Amino acid sequence: MKFKNNYWIGISIGIIILAVDFSIFFKTKWFLPVLIVAVSVGWVQIWIDFFIENQKQRDIESRFLDFVRNLAGAIKSGMPVSRAIIHISKIDYGSLSYYARKLGYQVEWAVPVHKALLLFSNATKNDVIKRTIATVIEAEQSGGNMEDVLESITSSLIEIKKIKEQRRAGVQSQVMQSYIIFFIFIGVMITIQNMLVPYLLGSSQSGGMFGNLKGGLSLGSVAGTSTSTAKSPPLLMDVDIKFDTMRNFIITMTQWFSSLRGVFLMLSLIQGFFAGIIIGKMAEGDITSGLKHSLILMTFAFFVMALFKP
Repeated sequence: MKFKNNYWIGISIGIIILAVDFSIFFKTKWFLPVLIVAVSVGWVQIWIDFFIENQKQRDIESRFLDFVRNLAGAIKSGMPVSRAIIHISKIDYGSLSYYARKLGYQVEWAVPVHKALLLFSNATKNDVIKRTIATVIEAEQSGGNMEDVLESITSSLIEIKKIKEQRRAGVQSQVMQSYIIFFIFIGVMITIQNMLVPYLLGSSQSGGMFGNLKGGLSLGSVAGTSTSTAKSPPLLMDVDIKFDTMRNFIITMTQWFSSLRGVFLMLSLIQGFFAGIIIGKMAEGDITSGLKHSLILMTFAFFVMALFKP
């Protein structure tokens, strides 16, 4: 995908929201949620175009089956290959229509058939079409029976389409289960972060079974080891990130990543990323398509974990 000028609209709106976030919601519980909204608005147009392109490629691949079937029928009726291509290029193929008409014009302008087909496959940027056209060109150059080749290709494309549809229908329930499991995971993380950990910290500060707390929950006291012989760094619940200097920003960010809240948030993001990849692989057989699910789950996890903090 190429960077388009209209992307600057979303980026500008995201920058404005970010400026409002720093000026109004800084050091409040709404700071991180509004930050996520600003980042999401900034790149939402890029992601929308990415998903539209993926949907377009699926539609092109689906309509290519009709294109090959019509081409085989035209050749079977006695038309030469070039005349058959010109004839079927006038039919509506949805997202493939532009490339089909361009192919027909090129053949009509005396461009060699194998070269026009190669340009057609490269223009669509679809792997299935590229492999199919490579087979057709090989058959055309070797003098094979084009009608039999196209019929065989049509049968293969139909089988591939059926397999994809069956897999998509079969894993639909598993996709819903994966989303539900992730939401339950986020709920458990919020419960641990907002209820269990504060309770343990309160017990430690009151001199309970976890010992005294100075700046955080001691790993040694929880494990039952003597802090006098082996001191371990405390586990902080949260750290305020400072933006006054670059040095303080790096130090506080490092401390935040090692705090309990930072660990919970990172675990949620990691879970959302890989869960989305797995969902996309199961549903569509493509890891790239899983980025859509990863983006949804990670944005949800970041927003919820940042909003429902203790």
